[in-house]
Amino acid sequence: MKKMSLQSDLITRNAALDAGLQSSDINKLINIAKKASLIGGESLIKNFGNINEIQSKGTIGDLVTNADIEAENLILEYLTSQTKDISILAEETGSYGPQNSLVWCIDPLDGTTNYAHGYPFFATSIGLTYNGKPILGSIHVPYLKEIYYGAPTLGSFCNQKEIKVSSSNHILNSLLVTGFAYDRQTTSDNNYSEFCWMTNRSRGVRRGGAAAVDLAFIASGKLDGYWERGLSPWDLAAGVAIAEQAGAIISNYPNGEFDLNSGRVLACTPGIHHEMKVELSKVKPLDEKFL
Repeated sequence: MKKMSLQSDLITRNAALDAGLQSSDINKLINIAKKASLIGGESLIKNFGNINEIQSKGTIGDLVTNADIEAENLILEYLTSQTKDISILAEETGSYGPQNSLVWCIDPLDGTTNYAHGYPFFATSIGLTYNGKPILGSIHVPYLKEIYYGAPTLGSFCNQKEIKVSSSNHILNSLLVTGFAYDRQTTSDNNYSEFCWMTNRSRGVRRGGAAAVDLAFIASGKLDGYWERGLSPWDLAAGVAIAEQAGAIISNYPNGEFDLNSGRVLACTPGIHHEMKVELSKVKPLDEKFL
């Protein structure tokens, strides 16, 4: 495929250029991602409040339900029928399909613990990556009846309305969000200290429990800054693409470029990104005696 005549230092646009995707390819793929996320979200709503099987994956709080499995199977059936030449990395069933550089990263139910408890903050997340870099994605938040999507040359949208990050330019005036990894009770590499530090320097820090939704809310300006560690590629791929196309700055933290496999992300409106990095770099981990 011919490469797009597009120059940018954005993660998503560079990845699309490297993959040789034309605008027509991107349009087709984002529509497929949207449809896949809708399929997953509709399945989740159908089963919401009717869970008949909850299992632990071995770590406290890391759950899987019959709803995760059903939604993932439906998504896989659709994606494999539409894009036979694209690899798949799915949370519950792992990697399969042709081994190439384009990969669908699928989280059928982001926010499983919320879902299992009847807490309506969850989503289906479908992201496309090239060589480990996000290109585009779609996130369906079914209980809110919202679908977020974004891609190079298109921008980012919620329910067909274009979205942009907030104009906040100081942490003191910002609403932040974070999350806590499943192994937080056994490792000092958690962000308990960061949570307290940033709470005291902002209007507040929320903890939604679904990374994809947190990133979608950054993209739409509902939240101003997000940081977390201990994440998987399927947690981040779609949300990073949507947030970046909406104007967010995406990086690792406290320093370094974004790496999908690092499990870390800092996503902020441009006005507070540097300040967030500075503040997060000041925080010392919680003493292990408190674990």
